[in-house]
Amino acid sequence: MPSVTGRAVQVSAAGGDFQVVQREFPEPGPGHVRIRVQACGVCHSDSLTKFGLFPGITYPRVPGHEVAGVVDAVGADVPLFKVGQRVGLGWHGGHCNYCNPCRRGDFILCENQQISGVSFDGGYADYVVAPANALALIPDDLNDIDAAPLLCAGITTFNALRNSHARPGDTVAILGIGGLGHLGVQYAAKSGFRTVAIARGEDKGPLAKKLGAHIYIDSTRQDPGAELQKLGGAVVILSTLTSADALTGVLPGLAQGGKLIIVGVPEKPLTVDATPLLLGRRSIDGWPSGTGMDSEDTLNFSALTGVKPMTEVYPLDKAAEAFDRMMSGKARFRVVVTTGA
Repeated sequence: MPSVTGRAVQVSAAGGDFQVVQREFPEPGPGHVRIRVQACGVCHSDSLTKFGLFPGITYPRVPGHEVAGVVDAVGADVPLFKVGQRVGLGWHGGHCNYCNPCRRGDFILCENQQISGVSFDGGYADYVVAPANALALIPDDLNDIDAAPLLCAGITTFNALRNSHARPGDTVAILGIGGLGHLGVQYAAKSGFRTVAIARGEDKGPLAKKLGAHIYIDSTRQDPGAELQKLGGAVVILSTLTSADALTGVLPGLAQGGKLIIVGVPEKPLTVDATPLLLGRRSIDGWPSGTGMDSEDTLNFSALTGVKPMTEVYPLDKAAEAFDRMMSGKARFRVVVTTGA
């Protein structure tokens, strides 16, 4: 398994420009595989690498943690994955197996967890070398462009919902219809929840209904908390927004025993009245993305039920342009770069 040469779009220093370079991609070591990248989603979390916002990043570094590709080479001690298999790589870039969370099987909380595109070079490239225990198999009836965003935005919303206490028929609200929210609405509806979409503006209503929402609340004209209470309260509110004020405003819409799950990081600390939480046994939770197996479940569920991201596609050589488009907030709704392989 010799090394191969290909393109990589790297950042040489925190805050530096993207550079398209030719690079050697080595043969994978024990427990690792080399993936021939077909498509890679461009996520807002890639800005952590671009601007040096995550501690411990070494440069140059190639961002990208929504990787869909094909196994190109396999290192020693990898019993599952074979050359030619279609695989995905998400935010979770592998776990150590030995820390206390890993020993309890809670790999997403691994104390030595690696992050794709942060701890090691990610998917803005023709190839990526990654730990095999981070990978997911991609089903045949899901194409690479659709699969890539599901390895971050998809798994984050799907995994949060399926691990909530909501049951089919329960009222579940999705706060925000964007890169995360447009998938969250689909997953909620396909899971059998009475799905309420909450966003700003009447224009989002038709899209919400198209995505599967049963009810749409325009937060510029209605009080989301009050409207949810008219429906009996939400068993779960999944927040995909970064607005702390919007999160605080929707909390009164929780049913007794309801839960607000945060998957989008608010831009400032939340200010919360604890009394309704105490008296109604309500709670606020956060949820990380998930492991390779969680990604595989997400991909399989998406293929089974027809959940798909809305994407804008760029060639790898225009990754800088793709990143700027994502950061502008104007993309509808996920940006993907492809290698043309």
